[in-house]
Amino acid sequence: MTGTGRLTPGRSVKRGPVYFMAFCLFALCGAILLYGCKRSSLQNEIVIPVTRPLSRSTIGYGVVNANYTRILDERGDEGKSLGFLRKGSIVEILERRPVVKDDKAETWVLAYGSYKGWVKENELRVYPSMAQAVTASENMPQ
Repeated sequence: MTGTGRLTPGRSVKRGPVYFMAFCLFALCGAILLYGCKRSSLQNEIVIPVTRPLSRSTIGYGVVNANYTRILDERGDEGKSLGFLRKGSIVEILERRPVVKDDKAETWVLAYGSYKGWVKENELRVYPSMAQAVTASENMPQ
């Protein structure tokens, strides 16, 4: 019988090249799958966004938005007045702390400018950079 793949006397069927081609095709598909599933080196890189560092001593910069605001020696309304800041004044914010009084929380900031003391945060507009604070102060209506 011919074409059935059975061995007949005097005739041998050579299957070696067929098996070799099947093995090569299988190996190629496996290599493609393994390479395609491999993570690229770009996915493993950690890209840190450009922001201010966590260890920075300044939280930000504040621009006084009230006509006048008191700067106190301690946070809370019980502090002694060190002086006043005028609208548009720029201060460096060193620290931020909450104060709870009568079940109401207010945030106070330790500000450094012409004085170093505590100011209610809601009397300032806070900016991440000095350049932004200067621009805001210049554009603030008096």
